[in-house]
Amino acid sequence: MSELNGKVAVVTGASKGIGAAIAKGLSEAGAAVVVNYASSKEGADKVVAEIKARGGKAIAVQGDVSKAADVKRLFVETKRAFGAPDVLVNNAGLYVFSPLDAVTEDDFHEQFNTNVLGPILTTQEALKHFKPEGGSVINISSVASTGSVPNSVVYSATKGAVDSIARVLGSELAARKIRVNTIAPGGVETEGTHRIGMVGGDFEKQIVSQTPLGRLGQPDDIARVAVFLASDQARWLTGERITASGGLR
Repeated sequence: MSELNGKVAVVTGASKGIGAAIAKGLSEAGAAVVVNYASSKEGADKVVAEIKARGGKAIAVQGDVSKAADVKRLFVETKRAFGAPDVLVNNAGLYVFSPLDAVTEDDFHEQFNTNVLGPILTTQEALKHFKPEGGSVINISSVASTGSVPNSVVYSATKGAVDSIARVLGSELAARKIRVNTIAPGGVETEGTHRIGMVGGDFEKQIVSQTPLGRLGQPDDIARVAVFLASDQARWLTGERITASGGLR
C-alpha cells in the first residue's frame, strides 16, 4: 500500500494493542510514524523496531496526553524527526469497569483526563503544526458510548464525549481542511482485554454471541479503518463515527 507515502502520523497510546496496530498499519501505507506512549517504553520501542525492520520510519516519544507540556513536546519531537504532521490518531485511553457504588472522584478524573482532555489537547496542538493543505484527526471511541454496558458508567461517558468531539470539530475545523472522524470498536482482543479478564471467559462468550460476524475483533481490523480515514480515500468524510465492531451494537 502507498496511500500515505510522504505523510507523517502521530499515534497516541501506541505501545500496544489497537494503537500499536494502527501505527504499523499507517507505516505499511507509507507514513512516517511517531509512536507515543505514557509509560511502556519497552512496548513502544518494540513497535518502532518492527516498523523499521519492515523498512518504515518511526520514533517513540514519551508523553502524557492529559498534560499540555507533554503534548507540546510530542509535536516538537515529531517535527524535528519527520517534519509537520498530516495525521493524528487519538488512541490513548483508560478503561476501568466497576459498579456505580465503587466509582471514585479519582476514577472519574483519571479517565476523563486521558480519554477526553487528551484528544482535545493533542488536536489543539496539532492545529499549530498541520500543513496549509490540512490534515486528518482520528479519535478512537467504543460501542460502549451508545450501548448500555453495566459497570462502565465513567468509561462509557468518556467515549460519548469522544463521539461529540468529532462531530463538533468536524464542523469547526472543516474550513481549515482538517477532517475529524471517530472509530468505535466493539470487543477487540488486546493485552488490555486479556488483563481485565474479558478474553477467555463468559464476558467474551457474551460479546461474541452478540456479534454477527461471530468473533472478537483483532487490532488489525481497527487499523485498516484508521488507514482508510487517514488517506485521501476518505476525503469526503468528516464528523463521522464509523462503528468497527463486526456488527455488534
